[in-house]
Parts: sequence; C-alpha cells; structure tokens
Amino acid sequence: MRRAFRLLPLAAVLVGGCVQNIDATHIGVPVTLASAAGTPMPPGGEPFSVTGKAVYAMWGITAISGPNLHQTLAGQLVGGKALVDVKIKVRSRLTDVLITMVTVGIIVPRTVTASGIVVK
Repeated sequence: MRRAFRLLPLAAVLVGGCVQNIDATHIGVPVTLASAAGTPMPPGGEPFSVTGKAVYAMWGITAISGPNLHQTLAGQLVGGKALVDVKIKVRSRLTDVLITMVTVGIIVPRTVTASGIVVK
C-alpha cells in the first residue's frame, strides 16, 4: 500500500504533461471565447485563423516553446473592436506524430490553431 502512495507524485506528473492553460481574462485583448451553437456571425465580422506550434520535451512533461496567444490575437485585432467566437484547437498532425515516434517521445510537437471573428 505504501508503495502505491510513493508512485502517486510520479503519476501526477505524467498525467499532467502537454498541458497548455488558456484563459480569456489574461489574453490582453477584448476576447469572447466560443459562442453558443447556432449563434449567427456578428455583422461586419471578418473571420481569421492562425496556426502555431507548441513543443514539449520528455514525453510532454516539460514545455520547450508554445505559441504566444497574446501577440497572435492582438495582431488580429488591428482595426477592430473585439474578437468573438474564438476557438483554440490543439492537435497532433501526422508530422507531429512522426517526430514524436522518431525521437521516442523526447520531443513532442503539437499544432495549435486559433480561429474566430474580428468585430469592427
């Protein structure tokens, strides 16, 4: 029984790998995350989509680099009032999986896509 409790911190570290915390209140620009299903696009809105990379090391335990959402979303806001219906998808593309397999999990890349609508 004691042995299981000794392994608990290790399990917590392994389960928590490859995590990226995204909070709309800390992005630095007026942002509304994904709206309710069936909500029409705001008038005068222009859709955008930006893709970046996040790279983790040691099977996802340590973050090496990640996309800077503050700069990315602020760059989309030029000439607009706010960003609405912002969705952020983190996924592994085929190239990401191949790199992970070749490096035996030492390098773990992820593709991060931010999309939404700029309201003028």
